[in-house]
Order: sequence, then structure tokens, then C-alpha cells
Amino acid sequence: MSLIPALKTLLGDAHVLTGPDTARYARDWMGTYEGIPLAVARPANTAEVAATVKLAADHGIPVIPVSGNTGLTGATYTEGGLLLSTERLNRIREIRPASRIAIVEAGVILSTLHDAAETHGLYFPLWFGARGSAMIGGVLSTNAGGSNVLRYGSTRALCLGLEVVLPDGRILDLMSELHKDNSGYDLKNLFIGAEGTLGIITAAVMKLVPAPLAHATATLAVRSLPDALTLLNRLQAATGGLVEAFEYMPADYMRRLVAIRPDIGRPFATPHDTTILVELAATAPALATPAPDGTVPLADLLESTLADLMEDGLVLDATIARSTAQRSAMWARREAAAEIGAAVKPMIDSDIAVPLDKVATFLDRITPRLATIAPGADTVTVAHLGDGNLHFSVYPGDPSKDLYDRVITAIEDIVQDLGGSFSAEHGVGLSKLNSMSRRKDPVALDLMRTIKSAIDPAGLMNPGKVIPPKDARK
Repeated sequence: MSLIPALKTLLGDAHVLTGPDTARYARDWMGTYEGIPLAVARPANTAEVAATVKLAADHGIPVIPVSGNTGLTGATYTEGGLLLSTERLNRIREIRPASRIAIVEAGVILSTLHDAAETHGLYFPLWFGARGSAMIGGVLSTNAGGSNVLRYGSTRALCLGLEVVLPDGRILDLMSELHKDNSGYDLKNLFIGAEGTLGIITAAVMKLVPAPLAHATATLAVRSLPDALTLLNRLQAATGGLVEAFEYMPADYMRRLVAIRPDIGRPFATPHDTTILVELAATAPALATPAPDGTVPLADLLESTLADLMEDGLVLDATIARSTAQRSAMWARREAAAEIGAAVKPMIDSDIAVPLDKVATFLDRITPRLATIAPGADTVTVAHLGDGNLHFSVYPGDPSKDLYDRVITAIEDIVQDLGGSFSAEHGVGLSKLNSMSRRKDPVALDLMRTIKSAIDPAGLMNPGKVIPPKDARK
């Protein structure tokens, strides 16, 4: 236990928490995982992170990084390890408008970066419901996605450089601002998505883009999912690739939304099987400057395109946001997904990705399979349809582990057959270790273990996460 006094000497008593003071860090926001850490360390800068990690290594104590604690897979769970919070590494070191980059520390909250970029007429295009608490270190460690992946890519695509504290306390400076660098292995991308198993991200160079001058947002009722994909492609062609979000809310989602959040309201008086939230964004003044009659060209473009699609029978109904309040109401329906999902337990949730033209196939195939495994089970689906990422949740009534495993295995069977992935944007953590054992290429797993062993030979960085042991069940 001599580690605790040493940490207090390094960081100060107020920044080494023990006992009940660790509770808010040790429990995930869903309440699924609640550990008992040895302590929570709250370093204020990269040097203190490095010294903290070195002390823990000298004492043989595992280190588990925690940022905004908005994860869903148990990646910050520990029994007896040292939780290292990045919350005090919260400086935006620099925003460089000319090169459109932000140099930020790992504890910067996503919405804080949004606000800071906006003051320069720029935008950090990573957007999801937990943006008010998720931190840069966490979104990098899980390669988070969100609603704008269709246009801008996941977090990995938005990162130019990293600063990382390695398991032995050394500081790895990969803080490149370059868009091209072919000088050997791409080490940066080893740490993005590694969930703290290889080191602790302390800072990053993130890309910014011009802030949209106008949005055009609509909620659509579409004839079918295949028609929705045709709609997406038609919109992309008509707008020159300005579709920023394309979100799918089917009938099961809308029913649950009305039951749990009646205050939000429904988009159409008559329910539809396929509801789409679409948003365009433009930075060109020609599309964003209101005409003398007050209409915005981007909204006119969306409206005229939708009119053509309605004539073709692809779109059954449409509501276009005419104000900021109406746009916010449309997004509130989509961003209620976490609240809707967590309102009923037990819940079996999945975070899967399939090719865009296979989304309907997955849903068609999983329905009869579930009927045999969990008769009467309810389901709720919501999807980032533009990138093929589905959040498919099952409410079986039966909380048994056996049923959980059978449902997850059935989902994985179909996803694998369609060439998809069992993990799209939430990470692996603890909850998907069995999926990794069953579905990940064995050679890929061996290579991951080799990399882990080379960088973290003592196995002290977030142990037991992401990579299943060799003897894990298949």
C-alpha cells in the first residue's frame, strides 16, 4: 500500500481518492459495471501522468484510464487497480485556424472543443449524444463514431497526432501536424481504439473543418430500407456529398419513444415502418445565404429533391425543419436513444456494422431467429444508416446468462455471414471479449497479443480488456 502515500506526495492529497470517494469513477453510467479500485489518481499534466504510471509499474499495480466514463462495455472496470482520471488534463493548448487543427489534452470535453472551434468559425465534426461529458481521450481510445461518420469518418480519421504515456512511464511524442508522413510504422493508430491497453493518451492533434453556414434537416417516412439507401445516394448526388447525417428510426423505436418520452412528440400522425432523419450542411455562401424571400438555397435544394423522390414513390411523407427549434426537436427524438434503451431491463444490446446494402437483410434474418430463441422478446433498433452501424437491442424478459449468450451468438452469426463486425463504435472492453474469441481472426488475435506483450510486458495497462486470453472459450 506504499503506492498511495507516494501518489499523494506526487499529486497532492486532494487528487488521490480512496474509499467512498472513488464511487463516481468506479461505476459506469449504465450501472452495469461497478468495481472497487485501489484508488483514483487525478494528474494535472502529462509529466504527472508519466510519473503516476511509473509509480504504479514499480509497485506492480494495474492502471486503468478513465475519461468521461460514458462507455458501455466495461472498459474502465477494475478490482484493485489504479484508476487514472484524465479530467484535469483539460486544456485546449492551441487552435490554429489557418491549418484547421486543435491541439488538445485528453480531458477536454467534446462539447467544449465544439464551442472553442466555433469561435474561430470552425467545427470539430464528432457528434453524438454524450458530447457533454465524453472526453477526447475516451473517444480516441474507443475510436468513437456518432452521427457524422458518413461525411467525416470516425475519430481515427479526425486525428493527426498523439501524445501517449507508455506502460513504463515513458512519453511517446507522436504529436504530428502532418497530413502525410510515411516514415515507418503508423504507431499513432495502434493507440486509437486500443482502450488504454497499450498506454494512456494524454494529448492529441485533431482536425477541424469549416463550420457549416447552413443546415437543412428533415424527417422522412420512406417506403422501405432498400429505398432509404436509394434515397441516400440520390441526395448525395443532388447535393454534391453534403449529407452529414442519415439516421434510421424504425417502428419499434418510434413506439418506444412515444411510450417513454411522450413530451418529444412523434414526427408524423400516422406511424411508419421506416423513419429517416436526414441532415445536410453547407459551407458555401451560395447555398447558405437567404434569398430575398427568406428561403435558404440549401433547404430549397433538399425540398426539391425530396419532392422528386415523393413523385417516384420512395418518400411517403416528409417534414422539413423551418427553424432551429424544429431542427432541435428532430434531433431530440434521435438522441433519446440511450434513454429509451436503458428504460427497460434486462436489455441485450449490440453495436454492429454491416455493409450498407445488407442492413435490411440483417433485420429480416434476425427476426425469425429471435422468435425461436426468445419467443415474445421485444426489440428496438436505431441506426447510423449512412455508415451501416446498427444499435440493435433485445428485451427478452429472461435475464439469464444462457439466453444472453444465445441471443448475442445469433446476432453475431448473421453479422459475420454478411461480412460485418460485432463492434462498430462502442469498443470491446469486457462485454465483447467472448465475441472477440468467437469472431476475430485467430491470426489477428495472435498479432494483437504479440503487440500487447511487446509494449506492455508486465500486462499492467487496463488488463483483461479488448484481447481475450488464449484459453478463452470459442
